[in-house]
Amino acid sequence: MTHPHPTLAQSRSRLAAVMVSPAIAVMVLVAGFPVLYAVWLSLHEYSLRTPGLSRWAAPFALGNYLTALSSQEFWSALRTTLAFTAISVVLELALGMAMALLMQRVARGSAFLRAAVLVPWSVLTVVTAIMWRSVFDPTLGFVNTVLGALGLPADTVWLGSTPQAFVVMVVADVWKTAPFMALLLLAGLQGIPRETYEAAAVDGASAWQRFWRITLPLLRSALLVALIFRTLDALRIFDLPYTLTKGAFGTDTLSLLAFRQLQEQGIVGLGSALSVLTFLVVMAISVIYIRLMRPNAGSAR
Repeated sequence: MTHPHPTLAQSRSRLAAVMVSPAIAVMVLVAGFPVLYAVWLSLHEYSLRTPGLSRWAAPFALGNYLTALSSQEFWSALRTTLAFTAISVVLELALGMAMALLMQRVARGSAFLRAAVLVPWSVLTVVTAIMWRSVFDPTLGFVNTVLGALGLPADTVWLGSTPQAFVVMVVADVWKTAPFMALLLLAGLQGIPRETYEAAAVDGASAWQRFWRITLPLLRSALLVALIFRTLDALRIFDLPYTLTKGAFGTDTLSLLAFRQLQEQGIVGLGSALSVLTFLVVMAISVIYIRLMRPNAGSAR
């Protein structure tokens, strides 16, 4: 096999760079400019309440960050966000894996089953929140009705107490997004050759050993993609707690806290600082995910 001439390879690289440069420019403009502008606003004292106020946030233009980091609301919202992310993503991963394994075994009606499973994910988050708010209504809700029929306490105000409101938020998110996790994992499962399982079964491997030794290692890339997508969404959760409780009763998240400062109170500088901090948290966790789950992570140790 002959290799292309170096000059030809270089010309192809230049052509490829020219072809993708418009897309890169658009991505930088659409994604990069809002981030940079938010950073710029976060370094200033800027408020819609005070016309004409625009100055560097003392000291050293970091005043908004110091205010945010010294606020109990920020740390409470951070704990809630991290707890919600950890619990919901773990539950969605377990449920999504079970659903994916089940769908892989179904032969008849598999296309219909996948479409039906995807229905909860296709519902708007606001509609999902309204539905679950009705389900957990203290007087007419389905949950309290069932609990009363079973002889259990049926007077719980789910969205008006702690930690019940947090539990409802997790349940609503898992119901909506576990199917999305299942479809991503199903795509990865279908890429694993059946001959590998058959050879392991011939060697006497149990179902759990086949899952642990074959499925999980070969599903690493799909798991990484699914976990990153869901973790990023969970860390930025806004519409679900906003519709359910407006952030009350232990459901306040970082995005909701930033929204209140920006839109409801008009404190643009502090709200931008909270948004930047949320962005940094999301980026840090994404980097950790990628470093822990890349294929050569184990050999690098």
